[in-house]
Amino acid sequence: MATTTKDTVVNARIDAETLSQLDEIAVEWKRTRSYLIAEAVREFVEREYAFISAVREGEADIEAGRYLTQEEAVKWFEDLKAGRVTGAPEFPHRKRRRA
Repeated sequence: MATTTKDTVVNARIDAETLSQLDEIAVEWKRTRSYLIAEAVREFVEREYAFISAVREGEADIEAGRYLTQEEAVKWFEDLKAGRVTGAPEFPHRKRRRA
């Protein structure tokens, strides 16, 4: 991870045991504390942001009526396995556009 002029310094409180373990990792990996902390924060933010984005997408799908109830999903899956349907399910809750 290269340092750029866009980097910002932040402070965080870390318990002594975690800091000690971090230092051991830094020695083993021949990296600085700063590098490891930045990597850990980047990975955490990437993972959590992806989760939040997926939740927002799901909420938008629900709002637009693109969802199935559990019963509808089970029936669709059973029909799919039995060859009675192919492809994506129809969404019976989809809101119709007004003309």
